[in-house]
Amino acid sequence: MLENVCGWIAQAGVSPCAARLQGKQKADWLVIGGGYTGLSAAHTLAELHPQARIIVVDRQRAAQGASARNSGFVVAYERPEAEELAGRRLNEQYHAASAIGRAASAELHRRVVGLGIECELSDDGYFFAVRDPAKLAEAERQVQTLREAGARAELLEGAALSQRLGTAFYQAAIWCRGGNGLLQPAKYAKGLLDALPANVVLYENTAITALERLPGGGIRARADSGDIEVGQVLVCVGPFSARLGLADSAVFPLELSASLSRPLRDDEYARLHNAPAWGVLSTRPGGATLRLTPDRRLLIRNTVEYRLRDLAGHSLQQRRARHLQGLQRRFPWMNDEHLQFTWTGHLSATRSGEPRFAKLAEGIYGASGCNGSGVARGTLWGRLLAEMASGSQSALLSAVLEQAQPGWLPPRPFFDIGAAIRLQYEVYRARTES
Repeated sequence: MLENVCGWIAQAGVSPCAARLQGKQKADWLVIGGGYTGLSAAHTLAELHPQARIIVVDRQRAAQGASARNSGFVVAYERPEAEELAGRRLNEQYHAASAIGRAASAELHRRVVGLGIECELSDDGYFFAVRDPAKLAEAERQVQTLREAGARAELLEGAALSQRLGTAFYQAAIWCRGGNGLLQPAKYAKGLLDALPANVVLYENTAITALERLPGGGIRARADSGDIEVGQVLVCVGPFSARLGLADSAVFPLELSASLSRPLRDDEYARLHNAPAWGVLSTRPGGATLRLTPDRRLLIRNTVEYRLRDLAGHSLQQRRARHLQGLQRRFPWMNDEHLQFTWTGHLSATRSGEPRFAKLAEGIYGASGCNGSGVARGTLWGRLLAEMASGSQSALLSAVLEQAQPGWLPPRPFFDIGAAIRLQYEVYRARTES
């Protein structure tokens, strides 16, 4: 049976397992969730409150959840949609979002450099690429809009694009740099974890099941194996706040699956024109994400599903077959022997595409809804969430709060039906790009 093993984590290695929470603990701060957002928040709290006791809990292993399992795209600039193009109705909004994206990329770089994290961070950008040029409508105007927002963007087509990517599959692409980049996501997450300051205590395999208000002030976080009495709580669990007893009508999970090849041999790599490492994002939500890594591996993610249960066994094998088909469309000489790892992971999404970033209740703050851009934005949100909970104010925090309008979700089962139909439609629209 096919094992669900994340190739990024397998390469990064794992940190020593932290203890499970036992009995009663007290702390000044509690961070729930050990991904990019939670770990970034813990670092920021330790910087702001060096004498405070800070606890981080994760229901499984910290730095091995969704954060370690994504495709490793550092997003400063999203590709502008039609109404966001220069001179159109939402262009000013696009510039505001891009300013936040630049700040997020800068925050990630600050963490990587300041903590000395070796995570294969590249600033060479990545490509918004299509096989069907119609799916990159008004490409020159998109390039103009990206440049006006501060990006280094250029349009590549035909032979120039084929040479750069080592495949003739794509017909047109916007190469976007100046803040956009790539990294090894599990190495970055592990680096944040391993560098936690001394006043941060980590408990793993600890599922918080309820947050209760204490009569004299403060909050009790309950787990099966104990509880934590704390002054303030930062909730950084993506779309799973309901597990804590917190109602959430804004964020929902999407399940994605990916495969990573073994390193290509010299003769195989030559078929890619010995291309330097690259990343490709589809212009359609249901299209494929691909990477050529610095160690000559190919990654593909070409499935996205609204599911309430994790993929496993035969279902995962079916997704792996789709990954291989997608790779063979681009590199016909590949076969099943090339695929070394296949795994799943979750993405937190919102109806509007904007995050949920808010004070949830007295002493409880939360950030979620990365919508596929969590590497950099999750890092920034962790910092800003800690600053907001500490009473700090800034223009950047105000901009994120203004942007945080995730939209309302219909109740189940209506949402379940609608989400499944919408994703099937998006996959159909993207069929030429998968």
